[in-house]
Amino acid sequence: MDESALSRRQLLELAGIGLGASALAGCTPDAGPPAPSRPAPASPTQAATPLPTVPLTVGTSSGSFVSAFRPGLASHWSLAAPELPPGGAQQELPLAVFLHGFGGSHAVLLEDLAAHDALQRHLDAGGVPLAIAAVDGGNTWWHPRADGSDTQSMLVQEFVPFLGSQGCDLGRVGLFGLSMGGFGSLLLASQGRLPGVRAVAAMSPAVWDDYEARLDTAFDSPADFAAHDVFALRPRLAALPKRIDCGTADDLAATVRQYRADLPGAVEGGFQPGGHDYNYWRSILPDVLSFLGRNLA
Repeated sequence: MDESALSRRQLLELAGIGLGASALAGCTPDAGPPAPSRPAPASPTQAATPLPTVPLTVGTSSGSFVSAFRPGLASHWSLAAPELPPGGAQQELPLAVFLHGFGGSHAVLLEDLAAHDALQRHLDAGGVPLAIAAVDGGNTWWHPRADGSDTQSMLVQEFVPFLGSQGCDLGRVGLFGLSMGGFGSLLLASQGRLPGVRAVAAMSPAVWDDYEARLDTAFDSPADFAAHDVFALRPRLAALPKRIDCGTADDLAATVRQYRADLPGAVEGGFQPGGHDYNYWRSILPDVLSFLGRNLA
């Protein structure tokens, strides 16, 4: 298909192309939120305990839960994290939460992006150890919808607190996502609803500066668009480390350039050869993990 001829509707539908959903090894079904109570996370200014310098191996796990914000649906999740050596106190790991694209699921993280392999290479190269996790968000665009679903609140009130019970440091959180999930990551970071967020990275974020009726998959009305307008929210990202990438052959490149142009503060990333596809996203993932690691250390 000629990507230059794609309409916005087609881009919405293709944002999560090529997905699979096979079970992961070591799956722990029906495990997940609500999370047990836990001590408050360390403040961003508190120094974190250094993690071991011995070679680390990435392990994966997954499960599911029924969210109060997606009633009647099983929300599946995936987690990849370094397996810390036995013995002694187990330090909490910085956490990077991944938001998938339209038509996607939690499986994008470990199947389509093979992020656990990228994380292993990151660790082997001396990168900062961190955990990466994803959860099903449906095609909700990661904000409250007229049908009663609210996947942003699911992240804030259920999934991220649950990850705290799995050994993640909720005082050192990063957000990253692609396409619809890139929009969702920027939105959540801009709205400041999740304490402990220290960085955000968006890969080919599906962002627009005005509302059109054909965006009804993403927003319920012009008022809904205005309430979640990431262009208008850009000043709130002034102090937050941010990285935004997009392929030069992506039909979203023009609006991504426009969004980046007036972001306050430094912006890492940029525009590289590639389209709106997993080949491109896999190619930039190592740099995204490096960015997150540096800012969550």
